[in-house]
Amino acid sequence: AAASGGGEAAEQGAAAAGAAGEAAAAAAGTQDGDGERNKAEIYTHTAPWLIYGMNWSVRQDKPFRLALGSFVEEYTNRVDIVSLDEETGTFVADPKLSFSHPYPTTKLMFVPDKECNRPDLLATTGDYLRIWEVKEDGVELKSLLNNNKNSEFCAPLTSFDWNESDCRRLGTSSIDTTCTIWDVERECVDTQLIAHDKEVYDIAWGGAGVFASVSADGSVRVFDLRDKEHSTIIYESPQPETPLLRLGWNKQDPRYMATVMMDSYKVIVLDIRFPTLPVAELQRHQACVNALSWAPHSSCHICTAGDDSQALIWDLSSMSQPVDGGLDPILAYSAGAEINQLQWSSTNPDWVGICFGNKLQILRV
Repeated sequence: AAASGGGEAAEQGAAAAGAAGEAAAAAAGTQDGDGERNKAEIYTHTAPWLIYGMNWSVRQDKPFRLALGSFVEEYTNRVDIVSLDEETGTFVADPKLSFSHPYPTTKLMFVPDKECNRPDLLATTGDYLRIWEVKEDGVELKSLLNNNKNSEFCAPLTSFDWNESDCRRLGTSSIDTTCTIWDVERECVDTQLIAHDKEVYDIAWGGAGVFASVSADGSVRVFDLRDKEHSTIIYESPQPETPLLRLGWNKQDPRYMATVMMDSYKVIVLDIRFPTLPVAELQRHQACVNALSWAPHSSCHICTAGDDSQALIWDLSSMSQPVDGGLDPILAYSAGAEINQLQWSSTNPDWVGICFGNKLQILRV
């Protein structure tokens, strides 16, 4: 709900932004003055299952390619790799690039290698971290990385992040309170840290040797691999024991990160130079927020999405001046159902991908 003090104006603003977004969507593929057909504003792919995992390919030679992970309450799940055929405006799921995966993927991510210097790799987490190599004729498992060799049980991995500055480094977060930094080329553990007092739910890199994590203990903590004994608490949930579920670190301006509390309608934006106090709270969602993604090409834009079926884009450039009644989004899009996944494409920064139900939609922003 809108914050008090300017709340009505805020609601009208959000409604206007929503109307603008819908108008833009309605204009998808309209004729321009020359009679040429513009590129559509929205493309939709329907999967044979509920989608949970989703990630854009980063390679320049595969611009509109995404990986999708199923959410099926059985052991055997699926990962599909789909590509947009720009001529027909439809997504093509190549059956050769579809593979089975134990349990649903908690996250999947292509190697952040824009220059295509490395093999075409895809990482997934669930019971373990797996690295897959995507080839023309299929996908093969390159490595299964397990740091818990002494036990027949595994501690499921909740999330991971692949380091853009150093593609050898990949950090995972686990329900066993640890974060593990892997060297994926040597297929061995670089560092394992007890990061929190409870389950760790998300992890994000902020540079070559710095990462942050969020946890069921309600804290955001920053770690520097040069000093593994210490961590810095950047934020703690105001309600004790309220888990923080998602973390996004602003790649264009690493002073800023954003996080989401469990069952919360708002997104908390933090400035790491001023710990403990949010620099902004984005509170225009009407139900709990599930996902957030900083713009890959702009330091002051972030997209958020949630159970109100809305994807909202915010301009935080005025963050330093408090706005009466709180900030309004500059763009709103209403999906057909609760949005559970959101990714902003770094290769095509005009496009944001969202998932709801069994649908993937990419939206031109």
